[in-house]
Amino acid sequence: MKEEKTNILTVDGYIDQFEEKPKQKLIDLRNAIREAAPDANEKIAWGAPTYNQNGFLVQFAAYKKHIGFYCSPAAITFFRDELRDYKTNEKNTIQFPIDKELPLELVKRIVRFRIKENMK
Repeated sequence: MKEEKTNILTVDGYIDQFEEKPKQKLIDLRNAIREAAPDANEKIAWGAPTYNQNGFLVQFAAYKKHIGFYCSPAAITFFRDELRDYKTNEKNTIQFPIDKELPLELVKRIVRFRIKENMK
């Protein structure tokens, strides 16, 4: 899915490298993040779209079979029940299968949770 690593400098450039199906999911995910965190700084960090607001907020990256969504251990724990259908780890990772609908409302709630977490 992901092409050979290039020096992608913008989130638009990152998203544009993908085929239509994953590309639309990435656009939808980006829009959900921006809706929940309109003041967040958007950039490419560690080769992927990354959002900061009072520190690291969230990040996403597309792979062959899933979209990785990276947040915080506290967010994974807090939303554990709603994340039961997704592969997660206790560190910071949620995997959304590429062939299933993205839980965009859940993503927005996670982003808002992270904003509050970063304000502490």
